[in-house]
Amino acid sequence: MALKSVHSRDNPLVKRLRRLAESARERQREGRTLLDGMHLITAYEGLGGPVETLVVSETGAGQEEIAAFLAGREAVCLPDSLLRSLGLVDNPSGILALAPIPAPAGGPDPERDSVLLDGLQDPGNVGTLIRTAAAAGFGQILLSADCAGAWSPKVLRAGQGAHFAATIHENADLPGFLAAYRGTSAATTLADALSLYAAPLAGPVAWVFGSEGQGVRPAVLAQARLKIRIPMPGRVESLNVGAAAAICLFETLRRRGG
Repeated sequence: MALKSVHSRDNPLVKRLRRLAESARERQREGRTLLDGMHLITAYEGLGGPVETLVVSETGAGQEEIAAFLAGREAVCLPDSLLRSLGLVDNPSGILALAPIPAPAGGPDPERDSVLLDGLQDPGNVGTLIRTAAAAGFGQILLSADCAGAWSPKVLRAGQGAHFAATIHENADLPGFLAAYRGTSAATTLADALSLYAAPLAGPVAWVFGSEGQGVRPAVLAQARLKIRIPMPGRVESLNVGAAAAICLFETLRRRGG
């Protein structure tokens, strides 16, 4: 491997990495994000092509897996403390990459299985939902403008590489998409709703999941053709949005014969 050592917080690359780690606006402006860890980097390169820049900590450079990956490649090496100071994730893995954000080829497809996220602001929940959707074969994901950024480092870590197996549309007009959708649209809600297990889910389905506190907003809910509740006979009023989404998506998959 060919390593270039950088030790200053004022180095232009370090400043750029910090801006990308901290600012959704900067990620959007550059069309770049940061990938922490071997799993994300190899998932990206397996589906999206090579990353632009590799950055490794001094300790990471000595790890067998990272050293083998870097063989024959160029990377920038930072002191451990400088890498941690970027604030990328709570526990940096020792290697990160600067990479272009994959851009959708066009607008959302109104005939494709989809997952719509309305106002979800917790990065862990957004990443988990992207991962769950991709696992269930719902490869088109739309996020409202007030969701946590899909390409933030914490959302990427929670997604565990699922981002690169999906088409992600940020800042989406959810009511407009639902109004034009040519399949069955279904939103989870507790009021005046049909049981999930009695719902007609044939053909393409667009599932809508709302924010952790407020649920699906009225303007979005009004455009969904089905209002769905998950039966809960136990003494619990609601489920975490990630658990609710998994139940709904895999029930849809089960209806199709798995």
